[in-house]
Amino acid sequence: MAVRCPLVEDSFSRLASQSNVYGLAALEGGEGPGGLLAAALKGKVIYFRYHDLRQRLRPVARELQFTYIPVDAEIVSIDSFPKSPPQRGLVVGITFIKDSGDKASPFLNIYCDYEPGSEYDLDSVAQSCLNLELQFTPFQLCHAEVCIGDKPETVFLLSGNDPSVHLYKENEGSHQFEEQPVQHLFPELQDLPSNILWLDVCNIPGTGQRITAFGCQSGYVRVARVDQASRAVLQSWSIQQDGPISKVLVFPLPSELGAGTVQDGDAIAAQGYSVLVTSTIELSVVYRDVLTSGLGDQLILPASDQYDSVLCALVTDVDFDGAREILLGTYGQELLCYKYTGAAGNPPGEFRLLWTRRFPSPLLSMIYTDLTADGLCELAVVCLKGLHVLQLGTDGPVHPGAASGGSGAPSPTQGGGRVTRPWKMMPKMMPASPGLDSGKTAASLDVPQPVAPPHLANKRVPGILPPALASLANASG
Repeated sequence: MAVRCPLVEDSFSRLASQSNVYGLAALEGGEGPGGLLAAALKGKVIYFRYHDLRQRLRPVARELQFTYIPVDAEIVSIDSFPKSPPQRGLVVGITFIKDSGDKASPFLNIYCDYEPGSEYDLDSVAQSCLNLELQFTPFQLCHAEVCIGDKPETVFLLSGNDPSVHLYKENEGSHQFEEQPVQHLFPELQDLPSNILWLDVCNIPGTGQRITAFGCQSGYVRVARVDQASRAVLQSWSIQQDGPISKVLVFPLPSELGAGTVQDGDAIAAQGYSVLVTSTIELSVVYRDVLTSGLGDQLILPASDQYDSVLCALVTDVDFDGAREILLGTYGQELLCYKYTGAAGNPPGEFRLLWTRRFPSPLLSMIYTDLTADGLCELAVVCLKGLHVLQLGTDGPVHPGAASGGSGAPSPTQGGGRVTRPWKMMPKMMPASPGLDSGKTAASLDVPQPVAPPHLANKRVPGILPPALASLANASG
């Protein structure tokens, strides 16, 4: 029997304008709960977090005024990270395109407050800006931790339509971020055949090595294993797919989760790392155990091409059963959850569609993070109409054989109530967004295929790039 979605919607925050696939970032909370930054295309950034009001956690979303972002700017991407210890502080990066009339001018703003006591104060951070004009159209802005000598340091990585990846590292003397040649720290990110739409860097614990994977607008995918001390590329694999790659993620399969603790060095830690690749026009696939099989052991996510383009993805244990699931968010307004079954040996494993959940608009971006500081993560989903925050329901995970029916989410007309976890008082609910149907299961789906808007009818790559840079990207891809 099908499994119903164990998640219920806790809050919905409407955005002033639509976002895109690069428009959501998680915030470290310092001593308290974390938060979210959701960027709308028309220059506005929403700060979402839970506040403790009268001994109850309540969701609050407000606009955060970041300096040096013009009112006519179009935000492309946003990212945030806490500085690597022993340093303290929060760093936020925002790329945007300013309409200068005859031309579009791209910029990268980096925000960081060095004043003691204000390192995690977002209102102070938002006023401390380094403004960098770019000579390329920006795409994804992400970060990665590298070891320089014996010292860990976090850097920004920004892909562009050059096509290149640009690295920005903090200068300790001037307290300014500066662009440095990417090949000095990331030699695997050279000689790119196309614009990178998504990049993922995964450090292998205890080995001094990392796996870097990226997918391009042309459909090109590359995975590399790199020694961080020598900056040597130890192994590299590539493959060409038919359509633009929307997401690439490196992760361990459930059967290999125990390999995360290194006891016998590199051999144990290297086992089980797989790569999820989602496409805008093809089935999503997992390349299993890439360090052993390269890109030769492919597992298909069934029906992942039946809900229009896949725009976002996560790999995480969303139902707290001890095994990771794959979540896919689609332009067809569906959230798909896949579970891995079987071991890597005999019999061969496979992914099956566990449950689906329908949203009122296309899904653009997702983050799984602890927003309430209770040790359990929430799922944040940015759709065309706003930001949804979902939590595990009061019944917990529901496994095959349980009674079918609704997932326990509030009906579209309900406007209140409270989700209470048995071990902690949880936030009061905000009204659910109109049109949300969370009761569908994988077995009971019978919905018509969504029709793309007219301007996307002949080009199934919706939502990946903001309108202002779609034409530029297509011209350079």
